[in-house]
Amino acid sequence: MKTGLIFMLTMTISAAFPQLYPYNSSSGGNYTFPSEMWHEGKLILESGDTLRGNIKYDLQNDILQYEWSGKLETFSARKVLFFEIFDKTVKRYRPFYSLPYATPGGYKATVFFELLSEGKITLLCRESLETRSMTNSYYGYGYGSSTRIVLVNKFFLLNERGIIEPFSGRKSDLVDLMGRQSEEVEKFIKSNKLKVDQKYDLAQVVNYYNSLFK
Repeated sequence: MKTGLIFMLTMTISAAFPQLYPYNSSSGGNYTFPSEMWHEGKLILESGDTLRGNIKYDLQNDILQYEWSGKLETFSARKVLFFEIFDKTVKRYRPFYSLPYATPGGYKATVFFELLSEGKITLLCRESLETRSMTNSYYGYGYGSSTRIVLVNKFFLLNERGIIEPFSGRKSDLVDLMGRQSEEVEKFIKSNKLKVDQKYDLAQVVNYYNSLFK
């Protein structure tokens, strides 16, 4: 990973996309989100030590819990350089890096970003849980509302020059970032029926674009 490049991330651009999960507070339903689960993985501390065991992450508060042989430790993003988990909910490894983050108000902090793709365009992601009100149709008997928790992914784009490009979430804007390769990328999106507002579809598109430069 181009460590120097990634650490040039000093401002953010994002598009937030909610993903619905079968949680309904009105019916007492429940769903365990990835951030609420323990995952097998490893982490590298700021001190250079590598720890392996069970990991639970909290991107909303930027803390990491580590458990091994009955011992539990908690680390802030400032104490962790990198961690990786195997997420059984999506059956894949997920790498995260601690990176400097500047809010629109100018406050700077070290936070966790998930790395989805690295290359000419580097794609990063953060997630949060948000409560949304939903309107439901009851098979012709009218409408009702319910509360549902959704997993919201916020994406960040960083190019190889360390320049952050605004990402509105529209496919046309994403393709525009890809210059001469835009036509080829559009064909790839269409032929694979990908949706750029979906996390791993977006990662697949950016990975394909980056592969054109190898």
